[in-house]
Amino acid sequence: MPVNPLSKYLNEVEAAFIKLFSGYIERYEEECLTPERVNLRIRVRFPKGYMLEWNEADNTPHFPGLKTFPNHKHMPDNVIPATRPSVFEVLDEVNQLLRV
Repeated sequence: MPVNPLSKYLNEVEAAFIKLFSGYIERYEEECLTPERVNLRIRVRFPKGYMLEWNEADNTPHFPGLKTFPNHKHMPDNVIPATRPSVFEVLDEVNQLLRV
């Protein structure tokens, strides 16, 4: 039986979060809506009070003044324009920041 692409993706995401350099998974929720559609909510806590919250279904249309609207990135002191990254790109950036 072939592996469902969504199942494969979710397994890869879970494995990537487990491999994080430091921190712990505080919340990991998969809400399967259809065999092809899922809402994914993950929260990871890191040392020094850092937190990563990933919501795959979050397309909240706020910050319309940004050139990449509705995509954006929340930084400690502001919100900046950003393209929509994959979860794997985000985790690579997190690992790089934590190793500095």
